[in-house]
Amino acid sequence: MSANSFGSRDKLQVGDRSYDIYRLDAVEGSARLPYSLKVLLENLLRTEDGANVTADHIRALAQWDAQAQPSKEIQFTPARVIMQDFTGVPCVVDLATMREAVRELGGDASKINPLAPAEMVIDHSVIVDYFGSPDAFERNVQREYERNRERYQFLRWGQTAFDEFKVVPPGTGIVHQVNIEHLARVVFDRDGVAYPDTCVGTDSHTTMENGIGVLGWGVGGIEAEAAMLGQPISMLIPRVVGFKLSGELPAGTTATDLVLTVTEMLREHGVVGKFVEFYGEGVHALPLANRATIGNMSPEFGSTCAIFPIDDETLSYLRLTGRSEEQIALVEAYAKAQGLWLDPSVEPEFSEYMELDLATVVPSLAGPKRPQDRISLSAAKQTWRRDVQNYVASVQGAADEASNESFPASDSPAISHDTSGDKPRHVDPNGSFRPHNRVPVTLDDGTAFELDHGHVAVAAITSCTNTSNPYVMIGAALLAKNAVEKGLTRKPWVKTSLAPGSQVVTDYLERAGLTPYLDKIGFNLVGYGCTTCIGNTGPLQPEISKAVNDNDLAVTAVLSGNRNFEGRISPDVKMNYLASPPLVIAYALAGTMDIDILNDPIADGTDGPVHLRDIWPAPEEVAAIVESSIGQEMFTQSYADVFKGDQRWAALDIPSGDLFEWDPSSTYVRKAPYFDGMNAEPEPVTDIHGARVLAKLGDSVTTDHISPAGSIKAGTPAAQYLQDNGVAVKDFNSYGSRRGNHEVMIRGTFANIRLRNQLLDDVEGGYTRDFTQDGAPQAFIYDAAQNYAAQDTPLVVIAGKEYGSGSSRDWAAKGTALLGVRAVIAESYERIHRSNLIGLGVLPLQFKDGDSAASLGLTGTETFDITGVTAMNEGGVPDEVTVKADGKEFTATVRIDTPGEADYYRNGGILQYVLRNLIRK
Repeated sequence: MSANSFGSRDKLQVGDRSYDIYRLDAVEGSARLPYSLKVLLENLLRTEDGANVTADHIRALAQWDAQAQPSKEIQFTPARVIMQDFTGVPCVVDLATMREAVRELGGDASKINPLAPAEMVIDHSVIVDYFGSPDAFERNVQREYERNRERYQFLRWGQTAFDEFKVVPPGTGIVHQVNIEHLARVVFDRDGVAYPDTCVGTDSHTTMENGIGVLGWGVGGIEAEAAMLGQPISMLIPRVVGFKLSGELPAGTTATDLVLTVTEMLREHGVVGKFVEFYGEGVHALPLANRATIGNMSPEFGSTCAIFPIDDETLSYLRLTGRSEEQIALVEAYAKAQGLWLDPSVEPEFSEYMELDLATVVPSLAGPKRPQDRISLSAAKQTWRRDVQNYVASVQGAADEASNESFPASDSPAISHDTSGDKPRHVDPNGSFRPHNRVPVTLDDGTAFELDHGHVAVAAITSCTNTSNPYVMIGAALLAKNAVEKGLTRKPWVKTSLAPGSQVVTDYLERAGLTPYLDKIGFNLVGYGCTTCIGNTGPLQPEISKAVNDNDLAVTAVLSGNRNFEGRISPDVKMNYLASPPLVIAYALAGTMDIDILNDPIADGTDGPVHLRDIWPAPEEVAAIVESSIGQEMFTQSYADVFKGDQRWAALDIPSGDLFEWDPSSTYVRKAPYFDGMNAEPEPVTDIHGARVLAKLGDSVTTDHISPAGSIKAGTPAAQYLQDNGVAVKDFNSYGSRRGNHEVMIRGTFANIRLRNQLLDDVEGGYTRDFTQDGAPQAFIYDAAQNYAAQDTPLVVIAGKEYGSGSSRDWAAKGTALLGVRAVIAESYERIHRSNLIGLGVLPLQFKDGDSAASLGLTGTETFDITGVTAMNEGGVPDEVTVKADGKEFTATVRIDTPGEADYYRNGGILQYVLRNLIRK
């Protein structure tokens, strides 16, 4: 350990151990900084080398101007990297490919190794094929191994071939929950040096670790690979929003209600690219699990992180989850010595201030398509009736004929049928339209019912966002118990599932004696993984799916997840709602969103109608069972051999050696193309001439719209590729499981069934106009891109606001680049996707304030020339470039925000930059 310019090296004595630390108080101005910036400051002190990190960088951070707009660049070196398998497999594919590229350029392939701990949790691959039965978990896991054997063999090879790379096998838990329960250190002890645990991850919800005081956020897979290889992350010193909490949550509300309220507030305030930090007396009233839930949802309100400082609650959680007393003592001593311990009486300096009285939080949902669209539970019925008009063709335009802004809370509409249209309608007493299309369905087992708009087709207790929180999980289980005792069960059209984030959840549900009640109403264990939250819902029952699609029914999903974007949960479900686990069960019992769930009976029980208030558990009962049912030994036993896996994992055959033996027939894992033809030195940057528009898109296009995700639909280019390679339709698996095969992924880029390409009229899905053909006919985006590539025609994408919001899907950028897109021109970007585009050599441009495709008269049929890019060859980054499009001319801002990003772009991408640097060394 070397000294730095500030003489901050010192010793910290904890018990009988002494640690080297870098004292923050050696730097003038550090005491006033928010917690998150103090962590960054320590990072710079410890990594100062006079080149990447200098004394000027440290002073710039210590003298942070809270009111300034971000402009000062620093280099942040995370302590570790965490991955899940969907994003992690292509990372390992790229590392394996880099080894070969290094060898071909005359370097030492063995140098390609993670230099910081890199841990992967396999949680994204299990699909809910089976549900509602005692053997659902075993059958789903068995199916998971059958589908993903090639991928799992590859990951087991990676675990043996790369140093500092560990894999948590399937069937263990969800990455973020495993992270906070076991992997997170909070304070690192490495080679005798103690320092804050910082961690970036290949999943946007890495921010869940913010709940235990670990600074980190989601990055693209390519950025994570660079971090693993010792590259710092280039970033601008951010603005920090201080969010003051006061009061306590009222009875009847949950952590889910709180986080939906916070999400709504912060999204409305505007926190994209900013840090959010929680402080105040109300923080003490929040259990660690609630803090983690808020941290998890950071991507939903758009901030880089959403962090809570370390306090006694943090220590209690570390003790509960089985961390050693030595580690807990280090965390406490280090945090107090460095000014990182939460003191509610002290208000750090922040850029912006917000405040929430926890007592004002009310029960809530969010939907039908965005997490920030919070709905008070008391208004859920009338809001659904309003929103469903956007999804049911028979009532399009009805808003012009009748008011639909509000409905009486106790509304029980009379039913009348209007046979003038294709579908009958309900009409409320106040004249408002309600769609109605009752369709008779008979299941394979003889169960018969009528399916209607608003019926809940999916009810899933899923995602680490909520299953990490024992209060909402015990609350849900108690509600199930009360429901069973009153003779209730799920409606037969509801696909129910329980997919906890760790095995500890099932342990404490078993200890509390509550599992049988969950099973009784259909919430059997289906797997330990993300499942429905990421679209791994599995198919609906065939009879239900057919009824939905044949009759264009707007059925719904209710899930305890963090994302509800269009087309994400199920291709059969149009409207998706986020809710707490107890409410998920309540809606499964009711079977419909068209209900005032606070006042109407949710179902008939053995003794008559049952209301939600009749089965909702008292908070005192929930707290008592949490206290009596969860113990430290559960965590120590569950995580004792966390990297070992079951006998299925151990039985996988794996190749040996430093270089992977690629199987040319594999449809899961293929050698990445990013280094093909790469020279030791980069080619000069060029302007873009003669480009065509591949897609013209509107606002809020998410990475779910761009990146291949969910099931692979028959008849698409990806399906055709798989069939051409001998894969049967039943074995297509999901796009996520095939992220290690670029041939599948580029065929699924921009192929989301809800994507609306404005080059076409009233068409949804992965289609565009192909201007290489006479008449520019409609074509699959992939097919058109191949035709453009054959003519050496570069491509651009035009977009609106918040382009690339959502998950940190590196394939949203990889697919874009491999389709031949050279530039994106958008009104604004979400942070991670903009960074990922640069990391793949795609130029992110932004319309000037007030400009848009519409205001400039751009139709997307033009040919584009973009000039001024070559100024980057001089070493700097131009503020703007000139864009010409068939006689229209405008300037666009270059969104390459740091010198580090400019280096990546000049090299054609971040991996090429890293590889060339390794070879030079």
